[in-house]
Amino acid sequence: QVQLVESGGGLVQPGGSLRLSCAASGFTFSSYAMSWYRQAPGKERELVAAITSAGGSTNYADSVKGRFTISRDNAKNTVYLQMNSLKPEDTAVYYCNARPYPALRLVAGMAGVDLDDYWGQGTQVTVSS
Repeated sequence: QVQLVESGGGLVQPGGSLRLSCAASGFTFSSYAMSWYRQAPGKERELVAAITSAGGSTNYADSVKGRFTISRDNAKNTVYLQMNSLKPEDTAVYYCNARPYPALRLVAGMAGVDLDDYWGQGTQVTVSS
């Protein structure tokens, strides 16, 4: 069925880089906007980056602008998060999210199908010396 599988997390030194990947299956990937969220212990889950279904528009949290880049390859059903100049405060579990556009939700609803957001299992990113 529907799956979002994150990979690429790990331990990295401050100033280092990681590339996260999220492989999607079981739904029409190209009809969904994709996002990366993160959650540190004791904190709320926050939006890190988002990208439209065709990849033409992106949005970033102020804390990661200039350091992180979100991209997607619809032919491979995969979304990426390139993280550079990592800081200890970037330490968190990173989650992949898929969200259908409102127009898609409407059309699906008229056809008797209720579309939901999908979430991956998360991957741990630890930035420490």
